[in-house]
Amino acid sequence: MPGRKLRRRTARLTKAAGVAPRPVDKLRPVVRCPSIKYNRRVRAGRGFSLAELKEAGIPKKYAPTIGISVDPRRANLSTESLALNVERLKAYQARLIIFPRRVGQHKKTDSSMEEVDAHKEEGKITRKTRSVLPIVNEAREKAIGEIKKSEMGEGESAAYRKLRDARSEARLVGVREKRAKVKDDEATAAKK
Repeated sequence: MPGRKLRRRTARLTKAAGVAPRPVDKLRPVVRCPSIKYNRRVRAGRGFSLAELKEAGIPKKYAPTIGISVDPRRANLSTESLALNVERLKAYQARLIIFPRRVGQHKKTDSSMEEVDAHKEEGKITRKTRSVLPIVNEAREKAIGEIKKSEMGEGESAAYRKLRDARSEARLVGVREKRAKVKDDEATAAKK
């Protein structure tokens, strides 16, 4: 239908105008894709873990009210991802301007009146947090790749062959000892 595209666009704009000056979407964490095939990629996750929120100093009940998605089931398997998402939360908090709910009733969690006034004068409204704090994958050149033969150390030229030989040696140790013993017995019998 030709009008569908226009209707969707107007719906997006009315939603953005309805929630303004808040952004339309919530802040989401950076997570790695599952499986060996895709784990080099990063994407937006469902929500920040409770450990990440605690590290950043944001209460878990307060986080959804300032546009941060929370996933209490998510666990941090590495300190790198934890540090990355805590840094993301802190960057978001630094940019965040919280308007007071009622005029004249200023709370300690709200932004200072100077910041609020400056923001109102500028008229800058961020529609999407994705545009402000994007999730970017590393370039192929920077990612870890294969090690070339020229980059290897001296004694590692035939590492696979050495491993195979060691495995074969360990497997055949009993058979070779038996053969050597039989050969010695034959040699001593032949001397007599």
